Amino acid sequence: MMSDVESIQARNTRVEADKAWEMSWTRRVIIALLTYGVIGGYLSYLKVDQAWLHAVVPALAYMLSTLGLHFIKLIWVNTLYKKEVSS
Repeated sequence: MMSDVESIQARNTRVEADKAWEMSWTRRVIIALLTYGVIGGYLSYLKVDQAWLHAVVPALAYMLSTLGLHFIKLIWVNTLYKKEVSS
């Protein structure tokens, strides 16, 4: 049977792995590629001219949005979150 300390350590390991995955470039690139593939396929199905070129737009928009999230998170943590904790 697992002790309380061991179960907390196991949980922390899982949480750290989940956080690392959420922040990883691997995850971002996979989502961008899947977005490109799905949108490109959909636009091709609709017979849009240069469908695969147009599919780049949402994939790039996703990548750019994830780049900005780190800075937005820092501002949020340093302003709004601190206020919630201190209240």
